Amino acid sequence: MRPVSYLVVYFFTSVNSSQVIFLFEFRLMKNLIGQIFQALRGKEFDYTSMSLNRSIILLAVPMVLEMIMESLFAIVDIYYASRLGKEAVATIGLTESVLMIVYSLGFGISMAATAIVARRVGEKKLEKGSFSAAQTITLGLILSFLISIVGLFFSDDILGLMGAEEAVIKSGSNFTRWMLVGNYVIILLFLINGIFRGAGAASKAMYALWISNGLNIVLDPLFMFGWGPIPAFGVTGAAYATNIGRAVGVLFQLYILFNGKSQIKLVIAYLKPNIKEIVKILKVAVGATGQFLIASASWIFLMRIMAEFGSDAVAGYTIAIRVLIFTILPAWGLANAAATLVGQNLGAEQPDKAERSAWRASFINMIFLGTVAIIYFFTAEKIISYFSEEPAIVDYAVKCLRYLCAGYIFFAYGMVLSQAFNGAGDTRTPTVLNLIAFWLVQIPLAYLLAKVYKMGPEGVFYAIIIAETLLAVLGIFAFRRGKWKKQIV
Repeated sequence: MRPVSYLVVYFFTSVNSSQVIFLFEFRLMKNLIGQIFQALRGKEFDYTSMSLNRSIILLAVPMVLEMIMESLFAIVDIYYASRLGKEAVATIGLTESVLMIVYSLGFGISMAATAIVARRVGEKKLEKGSFSAAQTITLGLILSFLISIVGLFFSDDILGLMGAEEAVIKSGSNFTRWMLVGNYVIILLFLINGIFRGAGAASKAMYALWISNGLNIVLDPLFMFGWGPIPAFGVTGAAYATNIGRAVGVLFQLYILFNGKSQIKLVIAYLKPNIKEIVKILKVAVGATGQFLIASASWIFLMRIMAEFGSDAVAGYTIAIRVLIFTILPAWGLANAAATLVGQNLGAEQPDKAERSAWRASFINMIFLGTVAIIYFFTAEKIISYFSEEPAIVDYAVKCLRYLCAGYIFFAYGMVLSQAFNGAGDTRTPTVLNLIAFWLVQIPLAYLLAKVYKMGPEGVFYAIIIAETLLAVLGIFAFRRGKWKKQIV
């Protein structure tokens, strides 16, 4: 018997089974913690050459933490606003429904940046990736200018079209104006983080959002309620805090890109508009923007229906959605990780690994959101009580939270597979699926149930669950067909 065999026999005869299990679990935990710290250090890896589990951990950890900070800000923001009254909450809810159009443009260009940069990184063509990244920034600046003009002159009209009561328009029009005029920092923050994700620099995207929203959380109460020489600006102060926080985050991003701290490096010359490259970006971005616009427009219609039932319903709905976003955004972190892995593995000509990454991320997401759904269902009243004590608002918010968390398992698969399509550059498929689920099903169904069949806000909640479930089922079917593997970007 060889010496190694003696050692093995000695080990198993002298150590009991519980010790073996403990040592095995300790080693697994130590390895996991080591990978988490590695993911947070900011180093960029070649995700196409490592194991699937390790690549998901290294990408997903910073992306989930990035989204946790975004979701924490959403909760803190609405918490402070609720202290100003239901008009302030309604203003934020109605304005953000409109801002979803701006977010859609930011997400669309961001997704195009992620898909194209990920493919170039997978192909090891970093200079081409840097040039494409710069052109997405140029495109984003052009769109931001057009949006700011609309916000500057038509903020009152926008709130009026959304069905806001006169008191809401009077107190909230400045908030709406500043949020739309300051859309530059929203769009740039999103799309540059899309560049980082495509390059696999997930920790850099995380740090940018942590800086942005961390500053936002500190400034929010100062500008809203006043402190020392700073006057109380009310709900408009939330817009000031948001724009300042995100502007600092954008400056941090630009510092990294222009100072060679990433695989993707920018130079001023790359920012000069190149029609050929912009058209290529638009081919991907139009589909990605389209799918988000479809979803955003749907939410605008839903908010418009909710406005028919008064400010209490809008405030309750807004609070519940913010609480849901608190856990949905971290889940988007996993979805973004899947998008990067799909894009880079397709660039490295590993389509099977790209597919496995999407299914693995979907399963993990389902476990996470399923657990959250159970917690929300049984603690809804306790959670909502932190944001409002008005019985009518609490009632609407609790019902909304309990109804919508019932569809969390389907949300889990729907969001990951949609991002997997986008990461492959196939933005058309999720756009078509969103059109079917949201415009052909969700909007008409919400109106019928809420208004025609007199179910009120509960009719809107049912419509959301049904539409999101349909979207997940259609997404699974389309993803299994595999046409996205042949997408060229």
